[in-house]
Amino acid sequence: MSVAEPRRIVLFRHAKADWPQVSDHERPLADRGRTDAAIAGRKLADTGIPFDLALCSTAARTRETWKLAVHELPHRPKTVYEERLYEASPGELIAVLNETPDDAQDVVLIGHNPGVQGLADILGGQAEGDARTRMNGRGFPAAAFAVLSFDGSWKSLEPGVATLIDYWAPSE
Repeated sequence: MSVAEPRRIVLFRHAKADWPQVSDHERPLADRGRTDAAIAGRKLADTGIPFDLALCSTAARTRETWKLAVHELPHRPKTVYEERLYEASPGELIAVLNETPDDAQDVVLIGHNPGVQGLADILGGQAEGDARTRMNGRGFPAAAFAVLSFDGSWKSLEPGVATLIDYWAPSE
């Protein structure tokens, strides 16, 4: 795989979680979250991106979101459950992405706000069409995702180097 080919990152916020009497890390999805996770999976499939790798937070709601979404994809990428994605800042998320092997061209990261939205904001130095307008207008609700593209190796990923090429939220 050549680092000259654009890489794509999909930043995917977990679907709507429930609030039972458990630790934050163990919160499951709400019924609406389960529905939205599957819909988001179909929308991810519609992007046509052949994910090589999924990086998923270890929180119950992210694991459940990914389990429901990945069943909608034409091929299941390798999934790595990464503790550092839970409650991560944009800088911490970049640090994890910088460790991605260069043979992974297209990556989906399943995480949490405010980190996921913050990362989409700071990576996307440019935007195509109305993607930024839609993302800024909607924010980053549960089950939303942003698609970004950049050139270079994963080690070179830093603020402003990517282009926001698409955005989707359940109410779109």
